[in-house]
Amino acid sequence: MQRITISINDELLAALDRVIEKRGYQNRSEAIRDLTRAGMIAHEEESEPSEGIAALVYAYDHEARELAKRLTRSFHDHHDLSLATMHVHLDHDSCLEVAVLRGAMGEIRHFAEHVMAERGVRYGRLVTVPVATEAANHAHGYEPSRPHLHTHVREIGD
Repeated sequence: MQRITISINDELLAALDRVIEKRGYQNRSEAIRDLTRAGMIAHEEESEPSEGIAALVYAYDHEARELAKRLTRSFHDHHDLSLATMHVHLDHDSCLEVAVLRGAMGEIRHFAEHVMAERGVRYGRLVTVPVATEAANHAHGYEPSRPHLHTHVREIGD
């Protein structure tokens, strides 16, 4: 691990210390490492990696006119992106869904924006993880070797 020295103004240091206290970091180094990673991920998202995995989290009013049907239709129309969905009943009117998506990042982002823009969706957020996919041909010990895909999380800077 490398040691670096940085200079920041008093206001930025005070803001950093508030983040440290709020999130419960043990020290400034941990906070700066996490905030730096988050900034690098945001920067990498701007350069739009070609493929990735994402979690689309959204809350919606299940009584909104035809919304559940429109959402279901959208997911069927994009079945190639959708891996799994978890549905949670929050109260009498609201549901939360977490959809795990995989594919081209541009398509994932476009689809997520479409879902979040639907009338009746009250909240939405997309969390992305850049990945690299490779074909592999090896046995897992319980069946003969056959080609299949492996998805690897890309390290920052790869």
